[in-house]
Amino acid sequence: MSRSLAAPCALLLLGTASALPAPPAAKRVPVELEAHGEIRVDPYYWMRDLSDPDVLAYLVAENAYAESVLACTGALREDLYDEMVERLPQEDVSVPWELDGWWYGERYEEGSEYPVYFRRDGSPDGEEQVLLDLGEMATGRDYLALEAMSVSPDGSLIAMAFDTLGDHWDTILFLDISSGEFLPDSVGSASSDIAWSADSRSIFCGLLDETGRTGRIVSHELLSGGEDRTVFFEDDSTFWPWVYESRSREWIIIGTESTDASEYLLIPAASPDSDPVPVLPRSPGTLYSIAFAGDSLYIRTDLDAENFRLVRTTAADSRQSTWTEVLPGRDDVLLEGVEGFRDYMVVRERQGGIPLVRAREIPGGEWHPALLPPGPCEVWPLQNYEYDTGSVRLSYSSLTTPWSTLACDMASGEIEFLKTQTVNGYDPSLYESLRLFAPAHDGHGIPVSMVYRRDLLRRGENPLVLYGYGAYGYSNDPYFGTTRLSLLDRGFIYAIAHVRGGQELGRAWYEEGRLLSKRNTFEDFIACAEYLASEAWCDPDRIFGVGESAGGLLIGAVANMRPDLWRGLVAGVPFVDVVTTMLDETIPLTTNEYSEWGNPADPVYYDHMMSWSPYDNVTPVEYPAMLVTAGLHDSQVGYWEPAKWVAKLRSTGTGSEPLLFHTELEAGHGGVSGRFSSLRGIALEYAFIIWVASGEEEE
Repeated sequence: MSRSLAAPCALLLLGTASALPAPPAAKRVPVELEAHGEIRVDPYYWMRDLSDPDVLAYLVAENAYAESVLACTGALREDLYDEMVERLPQEDVSVPWELDGWWYGERYEEGSEYPVYFRRDGSPDGEEQVLLDLGEMATGRDYLALEAMSVSPDGSLIAMAFDTLGDHWDTILFLDISSGEFLPDSVGSASSDIAWSADSRSIFCGLLDETGRTGRIVSHELLSGGEDRTVFFEDDSTFWPWVYESRSREWIIIGTESTDASEYLLIPAASPDSDPVPVLPRSPGTLYSIAFAGDSLYIRTDLDAENFRLVRTTAADSRQSTWTEVLPGRDDVLLEGVEGFRDYMVVRERQGGIPLVRAREIPGGEWHPALLPPGPCEVWPLQNYEYDTGSVRLSYSSLTTPWSTLACDMASGEIEFLKTQTVNGYDPSLYESLRLFAPAHDGHGIPVSMVYRRDLLRRGENPLVLYGYGAYGYSNDPYFGTTRLSLLDRGFIYAIAHVRGGQELGRAWYEEGRLLSKRNTFEDFIACAEYLASEAWCDPDRIFGVGESAGGLLIGAVANMRPDLWRGLVAGVPFVDVVTTMLDETIPLTTNEYSEWGNPADPVYYDHMMSWSPYDNVTPVEYPAMLVTAGLHDSQVGYWEPAKWVAKLRSTGTGSEPLLFHTELEAGHGGVSGRFSSLRGIALEYAFIIWVASGEEEE
């Protein structure tokens, strides 16, 4: 059944200033920021200081203002929330995964926000042993996320990394499985990286420095009472280290990486006091990753291969002179990753924007492609903890196929669907997806993935939601979203613009969307919107741009570049005060991201970033309707960035469209925790979009 687009309430007449209540007025305290002989005056710099009571008061006032403006959508928001909840099964259980004869999994009980973690002895149908009821642990907390869990080699303990604010400053606790109690031992200010020594007596983990970057890897001996031993210290602040175990559990692996270079170091898990030994020393401009399979070490590297190649060597001697090439570099295929098992190896590749998976017996068997359904999709290895296996588990989804857990036979490529996400009331025959290519300003074809409801398509009349990201080489593949159905069932078209800055079309697609080429990301997004309108896929007067984090930066940039193009914009936790942030080395991520955005200490990068930084390019123009969100405990994008941006848009913009700002006061970058509670934020965003789209019709 389709649903009406119009909100079930009297709508404010958009474009009429008198129809909106007065927004909060942010105080102005001019601060001069100097760089390269240029002085920028920032009247909202004070918002960084959370100890100033005016900051929290301003955020609370903005929340109240957004609620007052959207009061007429209250019933719609409840309808949206109810729809989203109804699509989810009240009781659900994952496909258990195997490790050392135990089958681990998680399940949701009726009405529960958080899962119960369990394991079963000997088989997926064996007797269940409850490990942790996360809902019980979350009682009385505003936020709780289990960011990582790792079972000790002897199967007696589980190390768990908990985030209690949403800022990713984790605490690692140790669960004694036999008693069901946590040990009186913990590691604070930790990242979510965990690796066990072979004797199950100690873990390796990352500790955060004062900026929130993982600065060192330590060894923590359980119940010793001693200080953690620093195993690896990363003294280059542009690198970010992490630690994990090889699938065979033979090796502790330390990785450290910047955008342009990487290094891996090995410690035998059976000799945890050994010093880490580099696989290959870091080299500027060279990236690599590693995987163990059989008795060999496989290295994926971009040395002499822009899209990466695969070579085989040994841990004992991994010098370049010992390499045997397994897969050469190819101009039309990006080698994205490698998974190693005792008798097989799996590679993840990408060709023409489509992800591929291939497997073969080692060392020299025939390659077998995983027989995935044809077409654009998102596919990832999932919970492959067992080393001695002939099956690799994959997570698969497309715009019309709910998330599915697959088992791929590595000897043949044959696929078995173990489970497909239950979506109550979903009929896939009602929806159609396709991929188009929009012409860019410089002649490139930009992939656009699109989905809509067949019976509601009216060429040139449907409102469009265009989503974009375009950073860090992240390929934003088309995936299924249960919440998205609430838009599709109201006649919206949903599209993903695979803009430069991602890696959908290979490494060059990323290189052309970063540093001094960053403007391509924004131009591509604009080109996709213009193309879909010109080809009569959508109503050109009802185009909505949506993006989060670095995608929120994208939204901020295109708001300045083409404010006339959008009916509305939604910027989630947006990175918008780019220049000021990238000049501040005390902020998490800054130094590690110089090679992504540029270091504005260099006047060349400073000038380029100043040309597109959303906060620095707000001008007196009529901006479209906008909803901006933030998380008070966000360690990736400070809440003050969107707060300052909104205040500047209000004081500078000349239009009268609604500009709303909502801060989650008990969450961070990823929003609130809990499977149902998190839907409230999505319902807010969708209600805003539907309201604004409907207001156009009302006028």
